[in-house]
Amino acid sequence: MFSADRRDVGSADSGVGVGVWHLMCWPAWSRNPHHHNPVVFKEYQIDRFYDEMFETGEDPAVRDHYLHVRDRFEQFSEDDFNKKKAAIDRAFVEHGVTFTVYSDDRGTERIFPFDPVPRVIPAHEWETIERGLIQRITALNLFLHDIYHDARIVEEGVVPQHVIESAAHYRPELRGIDLPCDAYIHICGSDLIRDADGRYVVLEDNLRCPSGVSYVVENRQVMMRAFPQLYQEMNVRPVRQYPRMLLDTLRVVAPRGKSAPVCVLLTPGVYNSAYFEHTFLAREMGIEIVEGRDLIVLNGIVFMRTTQGLVQVDVIYRRIDDDFIDPTVFREDSVLGVPGLVDACRQGNVTLANALGTGVADDKVVYAYVPEIINYYLAQDPILENVPTYLAFRDDDRKFMLENLESLVVKAANESGGYGMLMGPTSTEEERKAFAERIEANPRNYIGQPVVPFSRHPTLCEEASCEGRHVDLRPFVLYGSEPQVLPGGLTRVALTKGSLVVNSSQGGGSKDTWVLRGKEGA
Repeated sequence: MFSADRRDVGSADSGVGVGVWHLMCWPAWSRNPHHHNPVVFKEYQIDRFYDEMFETGEDPAVRDHYLHVRDRFEQFSEDDFNKKKAAIDRAFVEHGVTFTVYSDDRGTERIFPFDPVPRVIPAHEWETIERGLIQRITALNLFLHDIYHDARIVEEGVVPQHVIESAAHYRPELRGIDLPCDAYIHICGSDLIRDADGRYVVLEDNLRCPSGVSYVVENRQVMMRAFPQLYQEMNVRPVRQYPRMLLDTLRVVAPRGKSAPVCVLLTPGVYNSAYFEHTFLAREMGIEIVEGRDLIVLNGIVFMRTTQGLVQVDVIYRRIDDDFIDPTVFREDSVLGVPGLVDACRQGNVTLANALGTGVADDKVVYAYVPEIINYYLAQDPILENVPTYLAFRDDDRKFMLENLESLVVKAANESGGYGMLMGPTSTEEERKAFAERIEANPRNYIGQPVVPFSRHPTLCEEASCEGRHVDLRPFVLYGSEPQVLPGGLTRVALTKGSLVVNSSQGGGSKDTWVLRGKEGA
């Protein structure tokens, strides 16, 4: 999940906290007044990776959709960048954005580094991404509806029954519940990477409470102010409309098609790592942000306590994990959820977004079956392919994994953010031995994948140099009556040289993602 950072108790969110940005959000070079040429691409090294900005070859040329970026950035003087830096500093201080890492001895609150060289995606590439994401969320919604109703895909042997029933987030208590629009996944944030050939492939799906979209909107506002002429020249598609798109989605899935539903955002509270995002989205949508103690269920109907009395709630955009959302059904020690909420859902009196039980579809073992899921429900081949995946519960796959740990990435089925993962090529013999023991003890819980050489992107580093750093992309898809893809996404960048881990808790940062309009301006 986003930022990688360990989840707060009761939350499926990760990575956003409460606090204030400061000058650390820019690389060290930007605070040095003696650099006269802060951005220089002429000594940039392509190496063996697919590069987002430069074509490969002995004399690499700038890709057409990056020409304006190259030209503008090489024109900026030291004074230009000092002014832009000050503008960015002010913007982030005003908006107060950080993320939280609970395992860090240096303190929980951290600055999320921001790199000002934008990632640019031309219209024809985005059209493929958009079609692939719509295909994927459509198939996964059909899959979730099926496994919580007739389970035909299991009966016909496409996905093994034990894979579903052993998934950590499968909720048999929810079988038979009908949902508005048959939608389980209302908000999705799938992580994409580009392989050595430049093809976009899906690394994983985030279907419970995907976070990070607040950075998408905030990063864009900063870049529009800092580089207004470049932004206009590039004819970039906007992202500011996301809160409106999200609110429209929530309203569409209200129970019984209610025309003026009351929507709220349910948060674990101010100490949650993603609380900044919770408040940001609630404010931008113009809806109330509530905690579990603010809601009560009476006769199967959810009400919000207000100073004017009880107000019925129709749609809950929940940022609390299933386990903690209703102590009468799941964890009885939870103080974050709302007693009786599952019963209200069962009676069709409230809609949760995302729906309970969606986590089974972003289990990393189920991920391996998504191509088959797409083919089964849609009779189509995947537009966006998966990374090749070995499943440790299969004897042959497990044998291969154990014999090749030094060359694979091994992941726990339900961990996120760089935790529960072995990076084989950089691991020690002791780490590989420990993972081998875990795989043998619980093979259902582990998958293996080859190390995919993520694409790289020019990134400003120390001493005014511009070096290639690995990036991924998290676009956001909304699904109500029909799917919609926000034209942009969170580009995360591994700021540590040579690292493939883009999560913020592991040394990552972010870039603004510019999706260009077609030549016709459509």
